[in-house]
Amino acid sequence: MNRLEIEIREQPDVLTGLLAQGWPQVQAIAAALRQRNPRHVLIAARGSSDNAATYAKYLLGAVNRLPVAMAAPSLYTYYGAPPRLCDTLVIGISQSGRSPDIVSVLDDARQQGQPTLAITNNTVSPLAAVADWTIDLRAGDEKSVAATKTYTTELLAVAMLSVALAGDDERHAELAGVPALVRQALALDDIIRQRAERYRYVEHVTVVGRGYAYGTAFEAALKIKELTYTATTPYSTADFLHGPIASVGAGSCVLLVAPGGVLDADMTALLQALQERNAELIVISERKELLAAAHLGLRLPAGVPEWLAPLVAVVPAQLLAYRLAEARGLSIDQPRGLNKVTETR
Repeated sequence: MNRLEIEIREQPDVLTGLLAQGWPQVQAIAAALRQRNPRHVLIAARGSSDNAATYAKYLLGAVNRLPVAMAAPSLYTYYGAPPRLCDTLVIGISQSGRSPDIVSVLDDARQQGQPTLAITNNTVSPLAAVADWTIDLRAGDEKSVAATKTYTTELLAVAMLSVALAGDDERHAELAGVPALVRQALALDDIIRQRAERYRYVEHVTVVGRGYAYGTAFEAALKIKELTYTATTPYSTADFLHGPIASVGAGSCVLLVAPGGVLDADMTALLQALQERNAELIVISERKELLAAAHLGLRLPAGVPEWLAPLVAVVPAQLLAYRLAEARGLSIDQPRGLNKVTETR
């Protein structure tokens, strides 16, 4: 078994560990943050961590009613013009904690007297060193270049922080069910492995998701690109309808991330429009009507709360990218031209 598959399959266990061992730490951070009472959040991240930051933007906005913005690190490292901050929690999300541009955002925020938080798998990293607080992902060593278990633990860390800030016991109870739901999603590997050959020669994939699923669409696209070298473009449903849908014709491959929730009608309308264009549809969902319309339907476990769906829906996307790379005979653990740690400035 290659490292990527091992790390994909480790996810239920590492999520369980983070929940059990990390909760007291997250509670303490939330208590300290309530003393500071930040009114805004600024997040710095790259790659998969940037997709986790997108999840944070929706979750902290919807549940904690905090306006969340994404940092532009080049303002710090190249232009020397960081924004003036006030009452702002600045979060850096990075698996390695070593990228200088992400570190620079937190370092500047700290100099401006703003509270800083690192979410990282490396608690002795430069990012952790400049942060007031650190959430340790506790994912263990991740050797495959494609991030999997560090991504889902980043999502869980964000979810735990949101719950702790809100003091919401009901949501805390829902968090406990995540590892079992992820384990159920891993069972989709059988059908994905059997059907991957169908997509061996696909040259372009469009991935669409919205709301909480928006970051998942971008992470699914990233995994397909870096593991299979397939041109892959992610969109929100709304952006896709504002022009890009014109590129879809017979046989165009479209992956819909539609786990269920307030956007059901939105996703159903899009699926119908894609059917009219005779697109090749891959659907990640728990909704029977959407799955029935797909050429490849990947059924999520029933009853996943919408706010936690990104932790579960990304698993079949990881498996799809992995099995497609395997069907193409590509390097699984070391995709061409990529390194495990990318230090951008």
